[in-house]
Amino acid sequence: MASASAIGKLSREEFRRQKDLDAARKAGTAPAALDEEGKPINPHIPQYISQAPWYLDTGAPSLSHQRRPDYDSSANKLDEWYDRGAKAGPAAKKYRKGACENCGAMTHKKKDCLERPRKKGAKFTNTDIQADEVIQDVANGYDAKRDRWNGYDPAEHKAIYEEYAAVEAARQKLREEEIDNQTTTDLAAVRKVAKAGKGEGKDGDADFGSSDEEDADEDKYADAADAVGQKLDAKTRITVRNLRIREDTAKYLINLDPESAYYDPKTRSMRDAPNKDIPAEEARFAGDNFFRYSGEAPEVQKLQLFAWNAAARGNDVHLNANPTQGELLHHEFRQKKEELKDTSKISILAKYGGAKYLESAPKELLQGQTEDYVEYSRSGQVIKGRERARAKSKYPEDVLVNNHTCVWGSWFDPSAATWGYACCHSIIHISYCSGTAGIEAAQASTAQHLLASAPATAPPMSSKERPASIPEEPAQRIEQNFSKKRVGEGDVKIDKESLTRALNEEKKRKLGGEEGERSGKKRKGVVESSSHDVTEEQLGEYF
Repeated sequence: MASASAIGKLSREEFRRQKDLDAARKAGTAPAALDEEGKPINPHIPQYISQAPWYLDTGAPSLSHQRRPDYDSSANKLDEWYDRGAKAGPAAKKYRKGACENCGAMTHKKKDCLERPRKKGAKFTNTDIQADEVIQDVANGYDAKRDRWNGYDPAEHKAIYEEYAAVEAARQKLREEEIDNQTTTDLAAVRKVAKAGKGEGKDGDADFGSSDEEDADEDKYADAADAVGQKLDAKTRITVRNLRIREDTAKYLINLDPESAYYDPKTRSMRDAPNKDIPAEEARFAGDNFFRYSGEAPEVQKLQLFAWNAAARGNDVHLNANPTQGELLHHEFRQKKEELKDTSKISILAKYGGAKYLESAPKELLQGQTEDYVEYSRSGQVIKGRERARAKSKYPEDVLVNNHTCVWGSWFDPSAATWGYACCHSIIHISYCSGTAGIEAAQASTAQHLLASAPATAPPMSSKERPASIPEEPAQRIEQNFSKKRVGEGDVKIDKESLTRALNEEKKRKLGGEEGERSGKKRKGVVESSSHDVTEEQLGEYF
């Protein structure tokens, strides 16, 4: 395959021939291209793989840039390193020409010398000449060059442990000696000496801390400690929220109903409130959308939208890069928008008029009525006012028909157990109002009124003439309108003669009815002449 440089220099005719050759190689009619090693190149390999970069382009088709380079196995050893401090032999007796002017070694110059700079170098004093170092040529491979621990001697770390152990032992010995030299038996003084020895060791060595003793004044550093679930720097006072603290209840545990708000476990977000029946202000968690649209969050969203629109129009506005600039530009934009709005409104009103139609009166004054109940004093002060209007239903209310002054259902008739009109005591719906005359007629037709119209007393009868069913009691007034007894339960004296006459008339009526039915000669439309007034005797005979 042709390289990138070769393809760029092809003419149109050569490019066409190259395309035809590639198509023939893919079809199998032409032999595949060979690389520098004589290996065939698959013609179906994409161009971005087969085309070598400009810094590896050899001008011939090749896939060597895709193969792993062969490193020398001897150069990739990680355990080979310079022999530090190795000397080539004993030091020379006198200074040699071309050696280091500072120490006298032949393996380096003065600018590369690691010895302490002398006031007069070995070139002039010819004394204390250092031996030559061993120059090694360590061929490190790719991995050995990038190994940060290459050449490190683990035995060097043991010296650090030994140093700390020696310092701790010396400090402990010093504390024991100071406690033994104390002449007082005060325990507080002994503790003070031990605490002072803990802070500073022998010869002013600083205490690096001990695992078996803790500072007693830990409480005064509690304010500077990290908060739970947060990364808090006590000096800068910058709090970065990490994860939720373990004591908090997870959002998905607030409401275990699977039909409640959706919880996204990847982002740990729950947009809606888990409990819909609890107000957002009183809920433990009202959803992420509640916090997203509360406080200054809407203003930040408007600012971000303004920055996006400004950047789309070619302005250099970025909210995260320069938030102060974005805030100032947004404030200026809103001011200009309001000024332009007022200017357009004034110009339109000046050209076409109609400003008087924009100044409308309040709704209460336009309609001339309101549902707010207000009481005023003589001086114009509100005594009782602005009460909430009563709720009205969809049905017509307070509608008076047929000369009634009260609505249907304003009166209840206990004897008939039905509702009626309070103005006329009529129990017939949508009847014509008869006023007080109707009330009197309704009262006159009641059973209590009939009982009141009967004689209150009867002539005395002998014991032989008195029926067995009627007890002999003194005459008393019959309770009329205020009696709670049922009809027939009152103590009433009945005239014997009237009762006998009523019984005879009832027998004749029954006999006449039976004979008429047997004879079949009873004329239609003929009404028996009888009084419609019901007497007490007839009522007693009926019961």
